[in-house]
Amino acid sequence: MFTTEFLDLPPLDSAQGSVTLPGSKSISNRVLLLAALSHGTTTIHDLLDSDDTQVMLAALKQLGCRITPETVSPGQPIAVTGIGGQLPAELAATLFLGNAGTAMRPLTAALAVLGGHFEMTGVPRMYERPIGDLVDALRQLGCNIDYLRDPGFPPLMIGQPDFSRWSDAPIQVRGDVSSQFLTSLLMALPLQATDKAITIEVVGELISKPYIHITLKLLARFGIAVENDSWQRFVIPAGSRYQSPGDIHVEADASSASYFIALGAIATGTTDDADADNATQRKSIRILGVGQDSIQGDIRFVEAARAMGAQVESGPNWLEVSRGSWPLKAIDLDCNHIPDAAMTLGLMALYADGTTSLRNIASWRVKETDRIAAMAIELRKLGATVEEGADYIRITPPAKASDWRAASIHTYDDHRVAMCFSLAAFNPAKLPVRIEDPKCVGKTFPDYFEALFSVCQTETQRIPVICIDGPTASGKGTIAAEVAKALGYQLLDSGALYRITGLAASRAGLALDDSNEETIAEMALDLPVRFDAQQRVWLGEEDISAAIRSEEAGMNASRVSALPAVRTALVDLQLSFQTLPGLVADGRDMGTVIFPHAPLKVYLWASAQCRAERRHKQLISKGISANIATLLADLEARDARDMNRATAPLKPAEDSLQLDSSEMTIEDVVAQVLSWWQERQPFGRA
Repeated sequence: MFTTEFLDLPPLDSAQGSVTLPGSKSISNRVLLLAALSHGTTTIHDLLDSDDTQVMLAALKQLGCRITPETVSPGQPIAVTGIGGQLPAELAATLFLGNAGTAMRPLTAALAVLGGHFEMTGVPRMYERPIGDLVDALRQLGCNIDYLRDPGFPPLMIGQPDFSRWSDAPIQVRGDVSSQFLTSLLMALPLQATDKAITIEVVGELISKPYIHITLKLLARFGIAVENDSWQRFVIPAGSRYQSPGDIHVEADASSASYFIALGAIATGTTDDADADNATQRKSIRILGVGQDSIQGDIRFVEAARAMGAQVESGPNWLEVSRGSWPLKAIDLDCNHIPDAAMTLGLMALYADGTTSLRNIASWRVKETDRIAAMAIELRKLGATVEEGADYIRITPPAKASDWRAASIHTYDDHRVAMCFSLAAFNPAKLPVRIEDPKCVGKTFPDYFEALFSVCQTETQRIPVICIDGPTASGKGTIAAEVAKALGYQLLDSGALYRITGLAASRAGLALDDSNEETIAEMALDLPVRFDAQQRVWLGEEDISAAIRSEEAGMNASRVSALPAVRTALVDLQLSFQTLPGLVADGRDMGTVIFPHAPLKVYLWASAQCRAERRHKQLISKGISANIATLLADLEARDARDMNRATAPLKPAEDSLQLDSSEMTIEDVVAQVLSWWQERQPFGRA
């Protein structure tokens, strides 16, 4: 997951490939709570690992559930041993639920029915998300809930209920605010229906019926057969008792599928879009984990995408999407049936041939942010014309490519805003898009941007590169690592590649001479090398940082560097590091030889005396004895060799910015490099 302040997406051209989706947030947190309330142990497969599920798991542990293992790992099932519908006597706890409505609302209902003393807290945005209609419904039953701040909103204090006040009358709840209120009641009230049936009446129109459908399906899996009377009355039968189904699998998130369905409609194209009807090779996006048999309402996003021109094929657990009509077709759609996924249609509208109207979306106003307002503001930044109302939004795309604008998208701590607007990087003006606070996708899809980059293509020269060259011990490796970390870019420590090649060749039993030149060169081309922000070096899954710093590794590097075929292969290897979303490369010839067209080249230097003192301090801190005079002489000799070598001599690129770091801290140098980078972006300074 990208944890940077912002993430700059370069202009993207096309997309093709396969994506495996994470588990559904809506299903994951429902299953976790139902397992916690049940008798027995439930083994949950494919659980989403996200911010929302983490706060739910933490809360369930506080309530006495046994969860093994304690942390969610990809591909590993998790076992939840439930409380059997009964909390420990007089349990009291403060539960922090972040901004997870799928945790706050159902847990509030369940705990209010079970009894105890609980303070329900979260982040500031949670305190702006209404919960009053749910609280009013629970109070009808006799639950004891108080507001700790503003009436109608969290935080809440839950006390012991008094069910003697309940007259057996139906529990009423409004249906036009949030389906999570009804879901919360449906999941909590079976705990009180042991002796008699309980009826819930929906007041007004029920929005987001697909999410209630998910809830009813899952309740049935846990032994609760709710009677659904035309979506207006729901009867929980007497004698209800939660029972673990043993094993349960979490479907992939259909809402998350919407971004890749849209990607297929926008970016796949054909080998010859000018003659699409006769094209013989059509690109596509294959989406794994959700398909035509999904219980999630948002799978109907496929219908909307088809209406706009997407070509979609599907199977039991997969979708395959490609571009059909181009430009896309504008639509006028009642989106009540796909409330979360409908946001993605707002970005598809940017590529349509007229005005797209999305109606019946009032629930957007009370989500992680006011999504109608947020979409309108950010779409206008890109050049769209937008009209918004209480429950609708109308979007007219920029009239022509030159009307598009580069934009820095504010994401409002809302995962869906971040993921939607990533699709703007395919704009016809070939402008970059900045996504602020990209880590907000952790709520449902922590690896979203990694998945996006894995299937997207663009011209190599559009992938940004920052080159940091300089003499030995100038600190370029440290600075490059920090800059890459700040921007979320790939990192290339070019100076380590010869050491890595020498290490790999010697481990393979190859003599490091011209008799094995071609073999070593072929090996160098395919080295599974990566560098991380902590300046560690990895060969496959092995951390070889220490191994390549030995005296032997240095000697081996000198031997392989004398082989012309190896040098050529390593140039190709270095070029392969230029991948999305960008690259920071450090070395001695990054800006002059390897990436001569890089938009920012920094030549970092410091006086030989300063560099010798830094190296001396570094060695002493590691317990290695060193002499400053000897270090100074070695550095000066190395500088002379590097500057006078016949191939790629050390020198600043003509268009580089030179920076003397002799009197600067690491933080100062990093800040200066980032400032220079910002000045080259159409978004201006961050």
